[in-house]
Amino acid sequence: MLGEREAEVLDVRRVDVHGVGYADLTLVFEDGVVESARVGSEGTPSDLMVGERVMVSKAVNVIVSVRRA
Repeated sequence: MLGEREAEVLDVRRVDVHGVGYADLTLVFEDGVVESARVGSEGTPSDLMVGERVMVSKAVNVIVSVRRA
């Protein structure tokens, strides 16, 4: 299943694992559900900040990318 939902960024931390960039995200959705995910740097804006509204793309209930709403 594929889908998109709007959320707010609660936390974003950039990490490097063996030379590959990732973003550790904590997001809160409109229904109050909080989710965390590690997304590859290609799947998030490089200057994403706490408090921004984003559209979260999911595949089989796993966050695969985030873009500004």
